[in-house]
Amino acid sequence: MSGRVKLMETLMRPNRSKLKRTLLHKPSRWNIVRGDTVQVIQKNHPEYGKQGTVAQVLRDRMRVVVEGVNIAPRRLKGDAERGVKGQTIMKERSIHYSNVNLVDPVTGFPTKVTYSFLEDGTKVRISKRSGAIIPKPDILTQRPPRNLVSSKDSDTIDDKEVWEATYDADRPSKWAAMREELLKTLEEKQGANATVSS
Repeated sequence: MSGRVKLMETLMRPNRSKLKRTLLHKPSRWNIVRGDTVQVIQKNHPEYGKQGTVAQVLRDRMRVVVEGVNIAPRRLKGDAERGVKGQTIMKERSIHYSNVNLVDPVTGFPTKVTYSFLEDGTKVRISKRSGAIIPKPDILTQRPPRNLVSSKDSDTIDDKEVWEATYDADRPSKWAAMREELLKTLEEKQGANATVSS
């Protein structure tokens, strides 16, 4: 291929960095979930071959955070007023989901995944390498504790107040009264317009 043809192809090729994220490939199904054991499969990655547990799945960015893999220093700012010094900590960085694969529970090697149904109808992940079932981690059933604000003092003192009927169906609502006033003013305006036009 001549230099001129290569130059034209380069100039005509769209710049992928300017494409919106929605135009790039997004997975329709996520095989990797929090708590899975995965291995880095990208050969030019510095952590190639390392295995770890998925700590976090960032679906909007198509990335995963794996414990003990892809660790880098992170600088924390200090606060002079409080007397806290700045420090550097080692923290896991995220990896693109396509650079990791699930680890086969039988062989211990990375594997692709397919889905199948058991006889009782439950959907399971199956390793393409060995055909073994890859169970979902137990950590998915545990939910992080919520910060719920609960009042210690009860609004009602006794059962009599709880069962007391406070709604009065015979009392007209304020919206009905406002609606009637509005309809009256509209009728008056229409009546005034009718007398002026005749």
